[in-house]
Amino acid sequence: MSAGSQKVGQLEPAFIAAGSPADVTHELFLAFFELKRRYVMDDLRPNAVEGGRFSEAAFRLLQWLSGGAFTPIGKTLPSVPKLMTTIEQSGHTSESVRLHIPRTLRLIYDIRNKRDAAHLADGIDPNLQDATLIVANASWVLAEFVRHFLKSTPNDAHVAIEQLVARDLPVIQEFNGYPRLLKDLKASDHVMVLLYWAGRPVTLNELSGWLVPKMRANLKRTVQGLSEKHLTHLDGQEVHLTHPGGRYVVEAGLLQPV
Repeated sequence: MSAGSQKVGQLEPAFIAAGSPADVTHELFLAFFELKRRYVMDDLRPNAVEGGRFSEAAFRLLQWLSGGAFTPIGKTLPSVPKLMTTIEQSGHTSESVRLHIPRTLRLIYDIRNKRDAAHLADGIDPNLQDATLIVANASWVLAEFVRHFLKSTPNDAHVAIEQLVARDLPVIQEFNGYPRLLKDLKASDHVMVLLYWAGRPVTLNELSGWLVPKMRANLKRTVQGLSEKHLTHLDGQEVHLTHPGGRYVVEAGLLQPV
């Protein structure tokens, strides 16, 4: 397990130590890690259900943050519009608690309740796009809770947030911090997928360590070739993925598993 993964694994007890209700916190993390597990296993259809379960736990945590009382696990929550109004009017000092998190949860919740993941109304399967949206937004919500509960330990919070918001791609499986690409791609496409997965600038040295040995010798030449096509930007020793580069990764189907 990488250092970042260890930090994420320690979040539940850290939340509880900071005062978060234990049963709600446990449900929040149980739902979050289950939806992430299903996503990376390419088991996408139940992801909407788990997104709703995550949202219900997160709304309970917002209730607690807003006034101390929350709907017990197993009891039906008020309607989402009523929840949002109550939380917004609570007077909590954080706009994230009052506004941003509830609105993000509403989006996740609506995907669960108002979208039939099995219905192909226009002939296009929505499961991957829905699952990607849910995982990204749930990760952002949890990262916001990390900022609230771990504000006394900013370094730990930073590591955990960075790990939470990293992209989860079915085409990559991480082993002790090493991102193993689970399909055969040419060197340039391999680099592009790694940059997309990282979601941040990556040093040449770090990128080299992620590549299979036969691709390492010509890495700088590979990156320079991608930069000439405006897919990457090389800034000293740091490699950035450009906007056209991100579109290329998606549109070329590089993220699809074998």
